[in-house]
Amino acid sequence: MSEIKSTPRVLVILEGPDGGWAEVELLSSKKPRPATVVFSWGGGWDHVSVSFRNRLPTWDEMCEVKRMFFKPEETAWEYHPMESEYVNNHPYALHIWRLQKIELPIPPAWMVGAKNGQSLKDALEEGQKALSEFENEAGRTTA
Repeated sequence: MSEIKSTPRVLVILEGPDGGWAEVELLSSKKPRPATVVFSWGGGWDHVSVSFRNRLPTWDEMCEVKRMFFKPEETAWEYHPMESEYVNNHPYALHIWRLQKIELPIPPAWMVGAKNGQSLKDALEEGQKALSEFENEAGRTTA
């Protein structure tokens, strides 16, 4: 909680045993209203809910909140669960999650594009090499 309280532009309104509620001023927002952020870390999950009164948060706003509540090298994500598991208690809230004890795999960067400082050609070559290795490995396991 002390780390969160020391984060610039985060005003903690309520505290609980495993989280709280805050108003957060986002530099990426085009409108001056603060976001409402509910955060928790119980049950093996880190969770941040971001909402505005009359609109969904933008991608840039969600990225800024991720930087405020998670470390730079922590992977966190927005889930798209099975439709039977949907929960929608607020029409303008989005959520960021991180599993605490298990590092989930993420797709390789080349499947998305070139990383910062990498040429598209290099990313494509990296992808082609990885696919070739995958196909060779798959051929060995079926033989």
